[in-house]
Amino acid sequence: MTATSNPDTLQKFLFDAAPVRGELVRMEATWQEVLNRHAYPAPVRRLLGEMMAAAALLSANLKFNGALVMQLHGDGPVRMLVVECLSDLSMRATAKIAEDTAIADDATLKQMVNVHGQGRFAITLDPQDKLPGQQAYQGIVPLSDEHGPLSSIGAVLEHYMQASEQLDTRLWLASNDQVAAGMLLQKLPSYGGTMEVGETGAPLDEAGRAQDLDTWDRACQLGATLKDEELLAESPDTLLRRLFWEDLQATGLRVFEPMTPHFQCSCSRAKVAGMLQSLGQAEVESIIAERGHVEIHCDFCGQRYEFDPVDSAQLFTAPVATGAGDGAHQQH
Repeated sequence: MTATSNPDTLQKFLFDAAPVRGELVRMEATWQEVLNRHAYPAPVRRLLGEMMAAAALLSANLKFNGALVMQLHGDGPVRMLVVECLSDLSMRATAKIAEDTAIADDATLKQMVNVHGQGRFAITLDPQDKLPGQQAYQGIVPLSDEHGPLSSIGAVLEHYMQASEQLDTRLWLASNDQVAAGMLLQKLPSYGGTMEVGETGAPLDEAGRAQDLDTWDRACQLGATLKDEELLAESPDTLLRRLFWEDLQATGLRVFEPMTPHFQCSCSRAKVAGMLQSLGQAEVESIIAERGHVEIHCDFCGQRYEFDPVDSAQLFTAPVATGAGDGAHQQH
């Protein structure tokens, strides 16, 4: 197993005895880059940190070049939380909170984003190099299941993965003002067509199916012993040894090269220009007439973009590279 001293690390591992995979992530610098740009109430910080850890864990399992965008839309004082994670684990995050609202330090998920039961959670997979006609994929689930409202972002994601991907998934997430961390365990499908098969492609006998179930149950039981304090204090390398020592000793756990999450905002002047073009010339000219310029701040990183009358006129006379303008909004 490769040890690492990097404080921002994502470690993937796979059980050889059964189709069960896992990941551990711990982020300090990446998380601090987000916190240093915003002044969110404590429970919002905690929730956003857990979403960042979860986004890194889910993104690391995807086999595509693009962005995973995780959005929590609320009907309470927290209107939206957004985390974006690219294929190289570059990340950014932001939150929108209703003006003139107070959020208690012990506010729950329901009190922040699901007051009236209308909150929803969405994951968007947006390929970087889209084929002609290809659209981003989006899956949406409510913040409740058949038993009622869900109480944590981990529970929301477990529900999402079961409903949208039919994958048994367990998540342990934690964050404070220094660290965002998490662990994911996932039971992969062990069937092909109508016949169950093992990793070799051979049909599973009763013993094979029992081994699958036993490995999954045992891994989840060990995961359930993990405390928030451990997640936040210990490195993925240490936690892997602490939780799955027997599997490591028996060489029954395959551990991969660690990955490094990092903060990076994808906003640019060209993307903001594209967003202004989409508003239309009349709208941009009305802002110029009122204020003398158009000023845009990126919600994610705080970068300021200013367009004076000449810049604004050129938007509609010269070709400009367009973009989604994610994270930028107009300051009215």
